[in-house]
Amino acid sequence: MSERAKAADGTRKTVRNLVIVVVAMFGFGYLMAPLYDVLCKATGIGGRTGRTDAQAVGTEAVDSARTITVEFTGNTNSGLPWEFRPLVKKLEVHPGQVYEVKYLVRNPTDETITAQAVPSVTPFVTATHFKKLECFCFTQQTLKAGESREMPVRFVVDAGVDREVRTITLSYAFFNTDKASAQRYGAAPQDPIPGAHDHHAHAAGG
Repeated sequence: MSERAKAADGTRKTVRNLVIVVVAMFGFGYLMAPLYDVLCKATGIGGRTGRTDAQAVGTEAVDSARTITVEFTGNTNSGLPWEFRPLVKKLEVHPGQVYEVKYLVRNPTDETITAQAVPSVTPFVTATHFKKLECFCFTQQTLKAGESREMPVRFVVDAGVDREVRTITLSYAFFNTDKASAQRYGAAPQDPIPGAHDHHAHAAGG
């Protein structure tokens, strides 16, 4: 094989390899979100909080000798024009004891909107010890035009949390689940929208 033919063959191999890499990276980008979500649920990495039931909590002793400050925050994605905030900004809690706080949400627009809240906890190492018994984030929330709602969160910090922890922050991010609606209100086309659906396809399917 001539040097020229060898060079051409090498170029073709390089192009083929680059195409494979690009396709692999594109596919990996699609897989990252669900894989990361599974990892978060399994390990607590990323601040995803746990879900539990009252029966499981009832067997745990309250550590009244320890006090932890739990702070509450909330925000909305750029594609969701709702007003959203905690009614209590912080609470002193004892590990093992169940508490309840409420968030207020209001839809000031002239249309019905459905949204999904995504919780996170910091420090991340405390996420697996922050258990929710009841939370508006368990289901999508639909508010009619002008409607407001108080939404409860019942939770417990289990006694296994690191004794060095003094403060835990529970945060919620609310996302518009309708892509078309979210983009009308300012969300970028590439913005992640948990539980999103195409408005027209959904309407056509009933």
